[in-house]
Amino acid sequence: MHIVIMGTGGMGGYYGGLLSRAGNDVTFIARGAHLAAIQQNGLQVRSVHGDFVVSPAHATDDVAGVPSPDLILFCVKTYHTDEAAAAVRPIVGPHTTVLSLQNGIDAPERIGRVVGMEHMIAGATWISSAVEAPGVIHQFSQFRRIVIGELNARRTPRVEAAYETLKQAGIEAELSDDILKIMWTKFVFIAAASSFGSLTRLPIGEYRSVPETRFVIMALLREVEAVARRQGIRLDADVVDKTMTFIDNNGPKIKPSMQVDVEAGRRTEIESIIGVVGRRGRELGVSTPVADVLYASLLPVDLKARAAAEAA
Repeated sequence: MHIVIMGTGGMGGYYGGLLSRAGNDVTFIARGAHLAAIQQNGLQVRSVHGDFVVSPAHATDDVAGVPSPDLILFCVKTYHTDEAAAAVRPIVGPHTTVLSLQNGIDAPERIGRVVGMEHMIAGATWISSAVEAPGVIHQFSQFRRIVIGELNARRTPRVEAAYETLKQAGIEAELSDDILKIMWTKFVFIAAASSFGSLTRLPIGEYRSVPETRFVIMALLREVEAVARRQGIRLDADVVDKTMTFIDNNGPKIKPSMQVDVEAGRRTEIESIIGVVGRRGRELGVSTPVADVLYASLLPVDLKARAAAEAA
């Protein structure tokens, strides 16, 4: 299968590396020093599942001249979604499938507005992986799970082909007949862990057991649940309790990617991870006071990082 990895960061680089190692024709879209290192030395992967190198690696910062692929894995940070979608639009052919593995719940529709919703399937992933140095991906987690599905809940040849390709690469791939439920179930957790981790700057084990903090976490979980249910997402009846149990069972040192970006002074995915809760709530008539306070508290930090990045 010919696959384009749009965004060769920790997630895209790792999954793209596995797909390339499995014999697929993979084009990595990257930029700057990371791109130069991949072009010169190949893509180096350090992983708990075993180290490997993709060499030579086909990497570029310009999709012009790249043939229309069978599959585009969309792995950019959510704040680059619109420009990245515009960049890949010229190579989206009649039979190209586009799969977003990004955080949040709004990426498929944002990408679909640019490339056409008929090309979109949706997914969610669970992985801990990061760019360690230019050209080097470090994957930390035992889990490397991807769940995918058609937005209309059908089983189609294209989603089954994508599933088989991921599975054959060694990824813990699953097919879902209700991918929106999967995405929102993950999002209930991500919204809470990202927000409270970013606000406290502490690993999850140092705030989850504080009674006052725990009370507010539960309130946020219920807000996200309410927004999901108002738009018809069929979450499990005990999704909030299950999510709190998942938070309790996470390793005590866990920090979500948004928190890591906050601590490093980088721009964050605040709009797609917490801002979207309030925006969707207002559209649907659902009150989200906790989400709104968290967003307002973290937004100045993100604006400062954006300004610094633009000035650099």
